[in-house]
Amino acid sequence: MSAHNSWGNRLYRGEVSYDFIGKQKRWYGLSGALLLISIVSLLTLGLNFTLDFRGGSQFDIVAPNSNSQTVSKIQDGVGAIVKDPTVQTSTDSAGKHIIVKTTPLSSDQLAQVRQVIATDSGAKDPNAVGVTLVSGSWGHEITQKAIEGLIIFVALVMLYLAVFYEWKMALSGIIALIHDLVITAGIYALIGFEVSPATVIGFLTILGYSLYDTVVVFDKVRENTKGLGSAKTDQSYTQAANLAVNQTLIRSLNTSLIALIPVASLLFAGTVVSGGAGVLQDLALALLVGIAVGTYSSIFIATPLLADLKEREPEMRTLKRKALGAQNKAAARAERSGVPTQDRLAPGLAGAGGEGDLEAAGAAESSGREVPRGPRNQPVRGDRGRNRPSGKRR
Repeated sequence: MSAHNSWGNRLYRGEVSYDFIGKQKRWYGLSGALLLISIVSLLTLGLNFTLDFRGGSQFDIVAPNSNSQTVSKIQDGVGAIVKDPTVQTSTDSAGKHIIVKTTPLSSDQLAQVRQVIATDSGAKDPNAVGVTLVSGSWGHEITQKAIEGLIIFVALVMLYLAVFYEWKMALSGIIALIHDLVITAGIYALIGFEVSPATVIGFLTILGYSLYDTVVVFDKVRENTKGLGSAKTDQSYTQAANLAVNQTLIRSLNTSLIALIPVASLLFAGTVVSGGAGVLQDLALALLVGIAVGTYSSIFIATPLLADLKEREPEMRTLKRKALGAQNKAAARAERSGVPTQDRLAPGLAGAGGEGDLEAAGAAESSGREVPRGPRNQPVRGDRGRNRPSGKRR
C-alpha cells in the first residue's frame, strides 16, 4: 500500500473514521469505574510513602553473599525491635546492598538494629552498617512544596487554555488532568508502589505530557470548527471534533510509543540493573503509568467532554439539527439506491445524543420539512418526466 493510501492518511482525510465522540458514554463508564477503584484504593490502602515524606531511619550494608534467606532473617530480627520494617536489596557499582527502612528510632534501638543487621548479614561489625536519619519535618516540607507546585501548575494550565482557546476547553483539559492524576495515584496505592520525591517529579511530568497531547487535539478541533455554521459545511461540532481526534490519532499513538521506549528502558535499568530500588525505578514507574493514562484521556475523555459542553450551546444545537437533517436526506437517497444501513451512518452524530436526534427529527416534522420514512412509507421521487401526462412535447 502506498504512503498516500496508508491507514494514517485515510484517517486524516476522513476516508476512514472511528466514532470516538459518539461512544462517549462507554468511555465515561470505563473512566468512572477506574476512578472509583482508584479512590477506594487511596482511602483504604493509602499511598506507601518513603522515608523522605514520613521520616525515619535507613540502614545500608554491602552484603555480596546475601540471598532471600538472609533478607527474611533480617526482617524477623529487626521486626522484633521495631514494628513493620522494610527490607530491600539493591545493586550498584559497590556490589549488592541490603537496605532496611524503619520508623524513627531511639539511640538504643538504633544500636540494636545495627547489631542485628550486621550479625544476620555476616558482617559481624555494626560499624559496617550505614545509618541515615530522615526528619519528619523535612518530609512534610517536601509534601507541602509538591502540593504548591501542583496547584500553581493547574492554575497556569487553566489560564493558558482559557486565553488561547476558550474556557470550555480549559475545563475539559483540567478534568482530564485530574482524571490522570487520580488514576495514576490509585494504581500506586493498589499495587503498593513507593511514593518518593522522584515519583512526585514523575507525576508533574506526566501532567505536562497529558496537557501537551490534549492541546494538540484541541488545536485540531479549533481548526476544524472554525467554519461551522457557514454555507460551505453542514457538519455538527461533534462531527468536526470526531474528525479532529481521528486526524491526530496516529500522532498521539506515535508520540506515546516513542515516549514509552526510553521510559521502559529506565524501568528496566531501575528494576534489573539496580536491583529494584532507586530513583530510576520510582521515576520510570510514574512516567510509564502516567503516559498511558494521559494518552487515553486526551482521546477518550477531554475531547468528548468538550463536545458535550459545546453541544449545549443554542447555536451548536441548531447546527446539529441541520446536520441531522442533511444526514437523513443522504440516508434516504442511499436507501433508495440500496446502500446498507451501516454505511449511511455519520460518525460522531448518530450516536452522540439519542434525545437530541429525536428532538431534531421532531423539529423537522413540525416545521413542515420532509422527514425520511422507512421503505414501506417512502415518498415518491419527484421525477417530472415520468409523471408528465402524455401529449405533445414542448
